[in-house]
Amino acid sequence: MKILVIEDDPTVRTLVKAVLEHRGNEVSVAETATDGQNLALENDFNMIILDLRLPDGNGYDVCQKIREEGVTTPVLVLSAEHETDVKIKILNVGADDYLTKPFNSEELMARLDAIARRSVPKGVEKELVCGNLKVDLIARKMIIHDNEVDLTNNEFNLLVYFMRNKGKVISQEELAKNVWNIHFDTQTNYINVYISYLRKKMREHTEYDYIETVRKKGFIFQCDD
Repeated sequence: MKILVIEDDPTVRTLVKAVLEHRGNEVSVAETATDGQNLALENDFNMIILDLRLPDGNGYDVCQKIREEGVTTPVLVLSAEHETDVKIKILNVGADDYLTKPFNSEELMARLDAIARRSVPKGVEKELVCGNLKVDLIARKMIIHDNEVDLTNNEFNLLVYFMRNKGKVISQEELAKNVWNIHFDTQTNYINVYISYLRKKMREHTEYDYIETVRKKGFIFQCDD
């Protein structure tokens, strides 16, 4: 997911960014209400994490403004404020959830995942299934035999492309174009490197080799069903 973090506390900002990036998310940060509001209005994010107390304003106004401008991106508020009326006020101006500081990083991720699931429009594809392997398209994670496996953005995008083209021989040129949107360079080995990363994470939970190498042609993704 592409996530915007609007937080002036450098310690909290660094922690949240590190936790999110560890889960394979792409994170942008803003330290002020003005910068955060502008980023939210000018870019397409999957999630916004918003502090209430900012040096040049407050989270209430930011949330209300982006909602008035038609931004429907889910908003999770992080705040040291414990009062019920504070939570009600920010929820009433458009926030989707509220997490009190200090917080546990696992609870933060669980709340983001829950918001993401609720925010998926009806009819939008939520998962891909291939035998005992599933891909959660909302949480951006791989599930093998009920074991959740976190992937980097490149690993995740590579797996999704394989699963959507299962049973088909895919060349390195095709992967370079459709996964990375670049022209294939025969002098680089990055595609093989990411396939190796993906295989390694799979083999921690299964002996089945989903990705088979086809000599001089590329790769083929096969299900275990």
